Amino acid sequence: MSFEKYNFKPFINKALKALDFISPKSIQEEIIPLLLANKNVVGQSETGSGKTHAFLLPIFQLVEPLGKVQVVITSPTRELAKQIYDMAQEIAKHKENEPYKIRLFVGGADREKELAWLNNNQPDIVIGTPGRIWDYSIKERKLLIYQTQFFVIDEADMTLDAGFLKEVDNIAGLMPKDLNIAVFSATIPEGLKPFLNKYLAKPLYVNLANNHPTPKNLTHYLIKTKGKDKNKLLLNLMELINPYLAIIFCNTKIEVSEVAEFLQNNNYKVGKIHGDLPARERARMMRSIRDLRYTYIVATDIAARGIDIEGISHIINYSLPENEEFYIHRSGRSSRNNLTGEVYSFYDFNDDRYLNKLEAKKIIFNNVEIRKKALVPTRERNRRKKFVDQMSTKNIAKMPKNIKVKPNYKKKYKAKLEKGRKNKR
Repeated sequence: MSFEKYNFKPFINKALKALDFISPKSIQEEIIPLLLANKNVVGQSETGSGKTHAFLLPIFQLVEPLGKVQVVITSPTRELAKQIYDMAQEIAKHKENEPYKIRLFVGGADREKELAWLNNNQPDIVIGTPGRIWDYSIKERKLLIYQTQFFVIDEADMTLDAGFLKEVDNIAGLMPKDLNIAVFSATIPEGLKPFLNKYLAKPLYVNLANNHPTPKNLTHYLIKTKGKDKNKLLLNLMELINPYLAIIFCNTKIEVSEVAEFLQNNNYKVGKIHGDLPARERARMMRSIRDLRYTYIVATDIAARGIDIEGISHIINYSLPENEEFYIHRSGRSSRNNLTGEVYSFYDFNDDRYLNKLEAKKIIFNNVEIRKKALVPTRERNRRKKFVDQMSTKNIAKMPKNIKVKPNYKKKYKAKLEKGRKNKR
């Protein structure tokens, strides 16, 4: 399959060639024809599946530069919105005549300067966070979105979790009734369904995330914390693994700060990402992470889901997320482009019901403990119940006798990462 079948405009084909895009990914094959046919779409796929270009390519095919708002794309974090904006610019720059006006509206930018620009201009394509777009279109009435043709809501479940769905609802309320809406989400939680029912008439659902809730090459480990100091346990684990890049997930900003400070006091140079970081600091941190100045990043869910970091080999759940869907989101940061990955989760007995739900989603956990500076298999949770279940099934996870980091792991991982980039091109 190639992109030729879509009969894209010449400048889009130039952009695809410049990006080394040869054939569409699965989500693109499903979504592009539907959006080209002006259908309302709800798309589900795992992180890194190529969904951004699945909606950007048909948008550029159907929209011409007219000097009025025709497309609005919302994302729950400024980093993710910036990534979409950069991708849109990579396509738009190949249009020689009548260039598109594409504007990024996110928190942390010069508000007065942007409002002054809107006094005499209107963008063709708007990309931004729901709060800033709501501010300019509803509160200030400077961003004129009443003629919008396409409304794209990216990371809709995260938008709901971040408390932005009300703003998105208000924004959609200003748009025409014959609006085309595309919603992209890793999951479809109950809280999102009223919005979908309100605005999407007979939407077409494309779900490519059901069979594999987390990447196939990802291995999941559980480490029991009962009676142990979690900070010391974390240090012991970090001494045993040799990640290319690892994220340590915490549930709160305070916990992120405490864990990062503890690791820094133990001579680890770690990055830190959470919602309270100022815009400049977050941008600086992202540059440092992409330059591999850190091996470990301590982060919260919302901040880390809104960024795209390549080469994450390990995930450490210092605290399990409250919602099991967020476990899946965290895990999806690793093992991209067919690379291997490992997820280590600290747990206690009160997490049993939570872990049972994850196992019901076909996630297989390996139970390990740290003993004599090595990771060794240990007894499973609920082992009596599992013994009975295993008597009637052949799908039993096989554990190695011990788990050791292979020599030259980071060099080999980097080589595979480069090979994956070449294969992608």
